[in-house]
Amino acid sequence: MEAATALVGLHSSDPATVFLSLWARVDGFEPGDLEDALYVRRSLVRMLGMRRTLFVVPVALAPVIHEACTKALIPGQRARLVRMLEEQDVTPRGRGEAWLTRVEAATLAAIAARGEATARELTGEVPELGAKLTFGEGKTWAGTMGVSTRVLFLLATEGSIVRTRPLGTWTSGQYRWATTEHWLGAPLAEIDHVRASAELLGRWLRAFGPATMTDIRWWTGWTAAQAKATLVALDAAAVRVGDDTGYVLTDDLDPVGDVDPWVALLPGLDPTTMGWKDRAWYLGDHGAELFDRNGNAGPTVWANGRGVGAWGQTEEGDVVVELFTRLDAASRRRLDAERERLAAWLGDVRIRPRFATPLGKELAARSGAPRSASR
Repeated sequence: MEAATALVGLHSSDPATVFLSLWARVDGFEPGDLEDALYVRRSLVRMLGMRRTLFVVPVALAPVIHEACTKALIPGQRARLVRMLEEQDVTPRGRGEAWLTRVEAATLAAIAARGEATARELTGEVPELGAKLTFGEGKTWAGTMGVSTRVLFLLATEGSIVRTRPLGTWTSGQYRWATTEHWLGAPLAEIDHVRASAELLGRWLRAFGPATMTDIRWWTGWTAAQAKATLVALDAAAVRVGDDTGYVLTDDLDPVGDVDPWVALLPGLDPTTMGWKDRAWYLGDHGAELFDRNGNAGPTVWANGRGVGAWGQTEEGDVVVELFTRLDAASRRRLDAERERLAAWLGDVRIRPRFATPLGKELAARSGAPRSASR
């Protein structure tokens, strides 16, 4: 709970990321600790948030994120689905909105009756969800999806439903669904938009500032107008960040003191690696090796505040690394200890990042004794 709060949410587009991000930060962490917070105590919830990305966030922060970021997605997502339904003859032209409204209501009723339900279970009760939609025609990623996928996504974007327990292990990305009111005990609270935006950006600047306007807009997904207005509402202080202007909270201007040396193995899409759009100051010129072409980070090695390499897990379960810079002997010992600790913690679990980088794939393909290399 404290880690998720401090980081303003944990990336969850790859289910394993949440668990590995907490393993790297919380002493003695086990998967059951997060599962208890998500599915038993329900102090954390998985939701669509900044940049249309899936996050695990404290329940108290969910209405803030919904108002500040998620609500803006609803009109576009709804219009897109209506257009697809009509263009692909799932419903007659001009009837897509009425059809969608009816199917949404039926889907919500079916979820409420079951308490929790899978997409397959819901399709059995709401046959319209079984219709197929094509996407990406002419692209390498073209395919088909059930209408259930888009309707459930839209209902989640609207804040009506939330993802609950996965169908498989903690690395599974197939979830059951519940109504927000049933799962959290009440609908998401209504919050003033200006106040919600200021609270969200204030929390993020507390954790990640100083940040440039580019960083702020990228992390939030906001327009320039919303970002500028929220900085004014916060009365944020402008500071120099290299050759650019950055922003911090006015009570966070004191210089940062020295910290003890540390190393970390962070998973793909970790909130620290994904915390800023301008990344050269902590990744040097290795961003292209640590991110895929769509800007998704792979697993990274960190030492004393900088990304210094990548890591992967072999089929044998060994954790192997590729370093971009030489580490001093003490840091290498810490890194080796972390590799061994992670391999032991994972045991028989094999981590395959959902958004793998070419270097990550190469590391996962290694076999034999665990090793690390420096360039």
